[in-house]
Amino acid sequence: MNLFAELMPLLSAAGLALFVGALLTEAMVLVPMWRTLHPQEFYTLHAAHAHRLYAFFAPLTVGATLLAVGSAITAVATGRPQGAASVAAAVLALVILSTYVLYFQRANASFAAQSIPHDALPAELARWAAWHWFRTIVGLVALAAALLALRGGASPP
Repeated sequence: MNLFAELMPLLSAAGLALFVGALLTEAMVLVPMWRTLHPQEFYTLHAAHAHRLYAFFAPLTVGATLLAVGSAITAVATGRPQGAASVAAAVLALVILSTYVLYFQRANASFAAQSIPHDALPAELARWAAWHWFRTIVGLVALAAALLALRGGASPP
């Protein structure tokens, strides 16, 4: 077994752990704080800091997804035990990535444009929080699958 194939499940689990930790922090610290702000305060804060969140989350999301997919491909190609767990982690990581296109891209753009009326902003932030909890829970399941894939050990000679 080559070193790359042995390291991929560990790298996948590590990438997903970092990503899920960041998602949990956003869900439990940032989102509740955003929801307490007056709409104009939220829009001002978003305008000042959204680029930082994007610069942080974009590479973390893509990196964790690529590591999970790479681990799955490697596991299947080498017949690694627990390969199904690696594939499950990869599929779930892709589900998380898809939420950006399905919801977050548009929602974040509407925050940037301040196009949501002030009286509708609390409902949109609640919707944003629900989508975020969805992807966070999917991330936790993906991480569990990646950790299960670590239990597989080396494939037989």
